Amino acid sequence: METIASAYVPAAPSVRGSWRQAMLALAGLIALPLVVYYLWSCVTFHGGALVLPTSQEELREWLARLPAPTLPAAAMVSCWILLQVILQIAAPGRIHAGTPLADGSRLKYPMNGWFSFCFTLVLVILATRMGWMPATLAYDHLGALLTVTNLLAFGFSFFLYWYGKSSDSLEGTSRSFLYDYFMGVSLNPRVKGFDFKFFCESRPGLIAWVLINFSFAAEQFKRHGTVTTPMLLVCAFHLLYIADYFWHEEAILTTWDIKHEKFGWMLCWGDLVWVPFTYTLQAAYLVQHPHELPWWGSLGLIVLNMTGYYLFRISNWQKHRFRKDPTALIWGKAPAYIPTTAGTKLLTSGWWGKARHVNYLGDLLMGLAWCLPCLFGSPLPYFYIIYFLILLVHRERRDHAQCLRKYGVAWEKYCARVPYRIVPGVY
Repeated sequence: METIASAYVPAAPSVRGSWRQAMLALAGLIALPLVVYYLWSCVTFHGGALVLPTSQEELREWLARLPAPTLPAAAMVSCWILLQVILQIAAPGRIHAGTPLADGSRLKYPMNGWFSFCFTLVLVILATRMGWMPATLAYDHLGALLTVTNLLAFGFSFFLYWYGKSSDSLEGTSRSFLYDYFMGVSLNPRVKGFDFKFFCESRPGLIAWVLINFSFAAEQFKRHGTVTTPMLLVCAFHLLYIADYFWHEEAILTTWDIKHEKFGWMLCWGDLVWVPFTYTLQAAYLVQHPHELPWWGSLGLIVLNMTGYYLFRISNWQKHRFRKDPTALIWGKAPAYIPTTAGTKLLTSGWWGKARHVNYLGDLLMGLAWCLPCLFGSPLPYFYIIYFLILLVHRERRDHAQCLRKYGVAWEKYCARVPYRIVPGVY
């Protein structure tokens, strides 16, 4: 969701700028939920085909199919959020300090995501095995869950706006209610140490992503008597990605979202709605399109995903390790770097000497591996890789501008030494 955020950062406050911000925010508030409902409609009623209403009658039919909230869905979402809140508060795990804030202080964060993730998976598996709930529960109520979660995100964002405005320390607001509601008012809204942004960034949405996938796999088995290899690959690839996230949970504390983005509708809705209901499109598509792959095709997808995972994980690990210990060896050699006037060092060893964002390349290779199991019957399963390609290219450009402002000549030297942005030797 960082692409949306970057589009709304004002260059300088003005009446015209505030009006433009408000209009862009309003467009996002309307268009983004409609995109998710459109994708849900295509995969639910049209077999994954991208169709648009061509007459008023078809439009009325499309609108009539928009899912209404239901009491079971509201109960499921409430219990889900409550469970994850309890786990973030009470689950065992070490406390980790975040990056220094503007005043030099550092907030404390509970690093118990791995325990919470594993506990939740075991609990859900146990509940389905014992017959307490069907394995297809999320699939059976998906439309209503989408609407309830949308309402939750919109409502909670009003709370975040009110809470931020009533705070003693406003962290820079605009002249526009819509913009402040969309982008947020507070950087780190907390109640008695419970950090709302840290919670929403990871716990409910990411874990739900895995469980919704599993529910789709269960529905495929219910319909066809088998779980196909493509479905297994998609579920396994996503599971690995989320498990890796929680295993290296402290890395989130150095991300742009946590360090710089205020917490409003954009991040809240993206975490709670966008992630679990669009990142699961491949599994949703495969429910209605079961097929098998040759062994070499499956092997190729595994190699593609693991190559992306290697680039993503090792490059991020090299940077993280360098930040903790600038003397630690990289590829068996002392790390090379460019010092900056800001006091930080720009790493030019390892993968960071090959391209400025090889980790983005790893992300894109994994994303492609997640989409290819669906083959080529529809572009819908490729929504993720298309969206993510746009997001990462845009993010890299924004990062470049930010670093140029922050590091000046040092960043120019870094770009001269490492000319490629994402793909070594290509781009």
